[in-house]
Amino acid sequence: MSGDAHPNESKQQAGHDEDHAGGHGDGHGHSPYQAHHFDTMKQQFEAGKLGMWLFLATEVLLFGGLFCFYVVTKSNNPELFKWGHHFLDKRWGATNTMVLLFSSLTMALAVREAQLGRKNRILFFLGLTFLCGGAFMGIKYVEYSKKFHEGLFPGQYFVYGNVIDSEEARVHQQEEDLLAHADLDLPVASVVITDPKTRGLVLQPGLPPSGLSSSAREIEHGDESSGEHEAIDGGDTPGLAIAPSHLPPGPRPANAHIFFSIYFCLTGLHGIHVLIGMAVMVWLAVLAWQGRFGPGYFTPVDLGGLYWHLVDLIWIYLFPLLYLVE
Repeated sequence: MSGDAHPNESKQQAGHDEDHAGGHGDGHGHSPYQAHHFDTMKQQFEAGKLGMWLFLATEVLLFGGLFCFYVVTKSNNPELFKWGHHFLDKRWGATNTMVLLFSSLTMALAVREAQLGRKNRILFFLGLTFLCGGAFMGIKYVEYSKKFHEGLFPGQYFVYGNVIDSEEARVHQQEEDLLAHADLDLPVASVVITDPKTRGLVLQPGLPPSGLSSSAREIEHGDESSGEHEAIDGGDTPGLAIAPSHLPPGPRPANAHIFFSIYFCLTGLHGIHVLIGMAVMVWLAVLAWQGRFGPGYFTPVDLGGLYWHLVDLIWIYLFPLLYLVE
């Protein structure tokens, strides 16, 4: 009876079809996506999810240690964080927060569509999630570019010299008072040169000791009634830093570079995780395009969603810690 299928083979084929179409069931058939060392698709799904939760726990430990370092440093240097957060734009931070919250919604919808096997909708929501990640990184690029332009680098590369310390401020104020009484018309300093070694204010060669005339002081300090400041344009000349449009109150702390070391460490590491998540979205989209996902197999989308939600959650903590600190 070579032409007839064996009864056991028929049962196995029926179980295979049922398992592939019916979800993570306990059927005896084997889905083409089931690894050989698992008895059922349900067991494989639960093992994969457990592994992802363990991985996410290590991520929590990583960022948890950095958060502890942040808390200890801030408790010992409160004035440092009060000064440094003035350089962070709350509007950009809030926008990125809304972008990531929306991306969590689109990722959850992608998981749901994968469970239902709707290929086009899976691709649509994965694409939206990817675009949200790209928007987040684009905003971070704008923020980083502005800080690099002002010399706000981390660690030893910190060259921001547009805010002088208290002693220099006192001398500088005395010079300004003398010039005000002398009623001199001095040339305007168009640039401020920063010195990486002294990290202080270095005046343009050829200018008087104060370096600024009365009109220049108006440019540097802006309209006191409005509380706004205009930037001092340094152009494209090497070694020049553009004065920020919103100078923080008070003198620059001696350890100002520490704040930006923490800022770039936390946001940079989080940004790397966002890029990894975007790469995962591309991989999931390729699998969805191939028609891999359906009621019987959607594990990769589900696990990718868990990772993306953690990335969003970490930013929910970073935003108030860095941008809203007082």
